[in-house]
Amino acid sequence: MNTQRKPLIAGNWKMNYDHLQALAFLQKLSWSLKNTAYDSSVTEVAVFPPFTDLRSAQTIVVSEKLPIKIGAQDVSHEQSGAYTGDIAAAFLSSLDVSYVIVGHSERREYHAETDSLVGKKSAAALTAGITPVICVGESLQQREEQGTAVPLVQLTEVLAEVPEGAEFVIAYEPVWAIGSGQAAMAAQAQEMCSHIRSKLRELRGEEVASATRILYGGSVKSDNIAEFMQQPDVDGALVGGASLKIDEFTKIVQYQTGSAE
Repeated sequence: MNTQRKPLIAGNWKMNYDHLQALAFLQKLSWSLKNTAYDSSVTEVAVFPPFTDLRSAQTIVVSEKLPIKIGAQDVSHEQSGAYTGDIAAAFLSSLDVSYVIVGHSERREYHAETDSLVGKKSAAALTAGITPVICVGESLQQREEQGTAVPLVQLTEVLAEVPEGAEFVIAYEPVWAIGSGQAAMAAQAQEMCSHIRSKLRELRGEEVASATRILYGGSVKSDNIAEFMQQPDVDGALVGGASLKIDEFTKIVQYQTGSAE
């Protein structure tokens, strides 16, 4: 991890917790972080609840001044109109959403989202002042057959739709590691994140490449987070299942203090 880039620990709740459960969880998480002397100036924490939880999450975060950012799990590429079931970026912005995940492997697989669509969603988020967390990653078969090529092609195609000068976060998620309990080795994560940063340098220049945070996602837990965060090109984590457990997620956030050991 480069100390010039503020680490981001992002908890993707996926399709878990209703709005009442979200309220209870966020309050307990805040207490847990406070008890471990969490410093939001050192590490940034964001949670990504389902759409139906966002208003409740915003209410408690704002009213109790919790040191937690709110993110959404998806966004429409359109601003408004006849798009049943879609959520416009402006709607998210009005709920103080800071981040939105775009191009998660589950969206790509189950909803057939293309790189071009992911890029358009990223651009839509940016117009509403929301930072997209752009997911890229490869299946085990793709890694065996094409090496590091797939995430770099995905990134290139997505950024073709994203305006110059925009701020975004990249999340590298090896599809074969998501939910499998088998995380990539830290060296594997570093290798791919290094390639991603090099591709960013090629596409957007040194300044953007040096400033952009690259997260690792895929079976992140408290007992492996510190090793990932020691890598020079890994700037945080996109945490799935472990983000639903207060104690576990707190330990992941506090990886620097040794509480994750």
